[in-house]
Amino acid sequence: MDEHKNRDKIVIFDEQTIAPLDKRGAWKWMLPLAVILTLGVYAAWHFGWNAKAVTAGVILVGAVAQLFAWLLGIIALVPVVGPLIVKVLSLSIIWLLNAVGYLVSFVAIKRGYSKDVISYRAITVALITGIVIGFVMGSLV
Repeated sequence: MDEHKNRDKIVIFDEQTIAPLDKRGAWKWMLPLAVILTLGVYAAWHFGWNAKAVTAGVILVGAVAQLFAWLLGIIALVPVVGPLIVKVLSLSIIWLLNAVGYLVSFVAIKRGYSKDVISYRAITVALITGIVIGFVMGSLV
């Protein structure tokens, strides 16, 4: 029975997997990747490539490489306003309002209400802008 107690324990998590080393050299990969993706989007716009395919590719590459999180980290480095911008970009209510606005716009355009959609989208943008300004003012006060 003592033999079972003395056996080596199976380690599932070690210090390397729980707290990975910091990524101080990430900019060496992320900056060229961001430039390449930006040039790819510009080339797609200039040459008229399929926008859905290019968008899917940029989102896939950016998500796999964690480029968007790195860009938010760079924005957060700007004193005072940087962290506020990151907080506003990560507010889920803003994303939800914008998504609902796009869905309603899509349905309205299909039914022939394109002029009403323009005014509706203007009101939605004004509402989202007001929420963002209120959030920033509330954070500063």
